[in-house]
Amino acid sequence: MSDTDDEELTYSNAGVDIADSEAATMALVSSIGETEGDYAGLLDIGDRYLALATDGVGTKLLVAKALDDYSSIGIDCIAMNANDLVAAGVEPVAFVDYLAVEEPDEDIAQQVGAGLSAGAEEAGLALVGGETAVMPDVITGLDLAGTCAGLAPKESVFEGRAEPGDQLVGWPSSGIHSNGLTLAREVATREGGYDEGVPFEGYETVGDALLEPTRLYTHLLEPMRSYGTRGAAHITGGGWTNLERLGEHRYVIEDPCPAQPIFEFIQEAGVTDEEMFRTFNMGTGFVAALSEGAEALADETNGRIIGRVERGEGIEIRGLAL
Repeated sequence: MSDTDDEELTYSNAGVDIADSEAATMALVSSIGETEGDYAGLLDIGDRYLALATDGVGTKLLVAKALDDYSSIGIDCIAMNANDLVAAGVEPVAFVDYLAVEEPDEDIAQQVGAGLSAGAEEAGLALVGGETAVMPDVITGLDLAGTCAGLAPKESVFEGRAEPGDQLVGWPSSGIHSNGLTLAREVATREGGYDEGVPFEGYETVGDALLEPTRLYTHLLEPMRSYGTRGAAHITGGGWTNLERLGEHRYVIEDPCPAQPIFEFIQEAGVTDEEMFRTFNMGTGFVAALSEGAEALADETNGRIIGRVERGEGIEIRGLAL
């Protein structure tokens, strides 16, 4: 066994240090300032907010490249942005994409466009244009990112802060979504590659499971508003630490949504419980905090009450402290 095999499997060792990433982000924010809002920039335009969110697909693109299948990454790009607006209590209305390529490829562009169209239709927003840049000196392969615009009456935007005593409602993810792929790819390549068959139903290969598109949560916006949601969390980069964006409290998770088999596959390669929950959504892709009506909201939207907010600090998931 090599020294690399002996090394603990973590997101940082795979190539992404979350602490360093957050520090760099804060350095950027402190230099340029920021508008109001945690998941989206909110611009006061009178009686409403104009909201903007921007994100990309990340290293999931490398899985798509390995499988020569770009058909679903457009859905990921839409979802990663639109879901952030929903977490702010804002309705996504329009999307613009940016595709940077090493060299033009008509087939790949068609696949990406089809995914963007499918994601936009599901999210109920308009694709209002985009840009394709050919940059062989900068890009290897391709990169896909986008910006989503949303509108919301001021009274409809979520406060964004939970309170002790609130209940937490969670909704299932579709799988790994579009974060943590650097660690997941490290595991996949150690375990035989993307074409390796999987020991669970639903997918033929590891690559197929990793490419499962990010779930959209735009359908939750109106029900969350109607039941008085205080704040919501989109469980993306940083995994379950995203709950801390709802305020400095103690978050006790007793009944999270079941983790899909792809997570067990990754963990069996030697990833600790704590690292899994700090990196991945582990089956729960979206969470809302509210003081009343949690059970009714969960019943109406096929969610579940996963835990509660208490005084204190930290995140505890079935006894595991993060």
